[in-house]
Amino acid sequence: MISRQTVTHPFNRGDYVVGAPTPPRWAAACPPGTGPASLQAAVVEVAAGVLTELRSVAAAVHTDRDEVIRRTRDWWAGTSIGETDGEPATPDAVIVEVADEEQVAAVVRICRAHGLPLTVSAGRSNVLGAALPVFGGVVLDVCRLNRIVSFDAESMIVEVQAGMFGDLFEKELQEEHGVTTGHWPSAFAISTVGGWAACRGAGQLSTRYGKIEDMVVGLDVVLPDGTTASYGTYPRAAVGPDLRQLFIGSEGTLGVITRLRLRTHRLPEYARGLAYGFGTFAAGLDACREILQRGATPAVLRLYDGHESGTHFAEPGTNLLLIADEGDPALVEATMAVVEEVCGGRATTKLDGAAVLARWLDERMIVGKSGDGFAKGPGFVADTCEIAAPWSALQAIYDEVVAAVEAVPGTLRVSAHQSHAYTDGACLYFSLRGEVDRPRRREWYRAAWDAANEVLIRHGAAISHHHGVGLLRSPYVEPALGSGFGTLVAVKQALDPAGIMNPGKLGLPSPFGAVRD
Repeated sequence: MISRQTVTHPFNRGDYVVGAPTPPRWAAACPPGTGPASLQAAVVEVAAGVLTELRSVAAAVHTDRDEVIRRTRDWWAGTSIGETDGEPATPDAVIVEVADEEQVAAVVRICRAHGLPLTVSAGRSNVLGAALPVFGGVVLDVCRLNRIVSFDAESMIVEVQAGMFGDLFEKELQEEHGVTTGHWPSAFAISTVGGWAACRGAGQLSTRYGKIEDMVVGLDVVLPDGTTASYGTYPRAAVGPDLRQLFIGSEGTLGVITRLRLRTHRLPEYARGLAYGFGTFAAGLDACREILQRGATPAVLRLYDGHESGTHFAEPGTNLLLIADEGDPALVEATMAVVEEVCGGRATTKLDGAAVLARWLDERMIVGKSGDGFAKGPGFVADTCEIAAPWSALQAIYDEVVAAVEAVPGTLRVSAHQSHAYTDGACLYFSLRGEVDRPRRREWYRAAWDAANEVLIRHGAAISHHHGVGLLRSPYVEPALGSGFGTLVAVKQALDPAGIMNPGKLGLPSPFGAVRD
């Protein structure tokens, strides 16, 4: 029912483009700027002869500067800072549209032969700059790879091309096959299936259905040398390391994901919601931990701190916990019985669960809400930062990240909610807001992220739970991975010795120079 509501509810209120990238909201009042690039330094030009080669193998090639600016804008706050001051993020590149896997491979081979940076792009909903061509070269647009290839009804496995947008994918899946992936990122209508895997995404019902890496049973990848490899179609295996996982979360640095095989679930017809208020965020976290460790896995388990409880649910005096589940009524009611036992002994208030669930359902797919409730002056910046850590460290991380970022001059408020939970820990989803003199926006922005990541790395937390790394988090990857970082570098060098695939991302060394931020 919750999964079905995602397709039937009118989330698109006229500001989402169907079946194509949706520009960020600020873009409507921001024509392409004529100033210098804000996020490119050294740029690799694409020679005229190479353009001829690309046109001979691809569906379309775009070189006009304004067209490139419009086709590389994403939803990252760091992009908007320059663009809204007339300094486009990455205006120097060539956009190459492809229509099938053979064209993908041909373009990769051309880039490989000429040593050109190649950045894969699709929905451009990324909030970290992952698809920005920071060294120019070629942007590979895979949006035309947009269809379901097959559905195995007995095994409930769907095969889909990487460029299919989430809303169209799920609508076809539900209405023609009666199943769902259960993967519901809030940006599902403006993102693509391949992007979910490339950035290791998560949906709102992940406690029941898992993250995207739990859903992939196989995938096809065009490697940096232009060859194609297919990885698995099986529920589990013991044939060496799981090579599928090598490419999930690789953000286009190891190859181009062109096709995925995903497990699906029967479309649920029954759902129920409960809601409670807790005196402290810590008490709410403790209830979440107990629910999971008793073995219950409600599809939705979201705890909001006092600020967000007030902003999103008009309950400012509490820390609101929403629990909802869908599926077989017997299983849902058993889960809810555990929830009622746990929360009944810990919560200070039992709220109207049906009303809270209805409110959340109505607004859950509206993106860009982190600035809600704040007056947005010319120097206003808002962003989100999602992390993961064990239960034993979560409350300290919450307290210290809030304190560290709020100590940065210009910060207005930091808040958070717990959005995805496991038996051993959970994801905290922070919202950061600042208001500074307009020329100082980027300075505040980096200082706020530096402050948050100092806390995260010191506690050994995952610096990202499901948004990925992109450009923004690249400086923090090596200290976050520690002694494991060398393994990532070695894999990159083995698969992509020329370093052409999405250079400047994941904190990896780039043969094209240093990135600019």
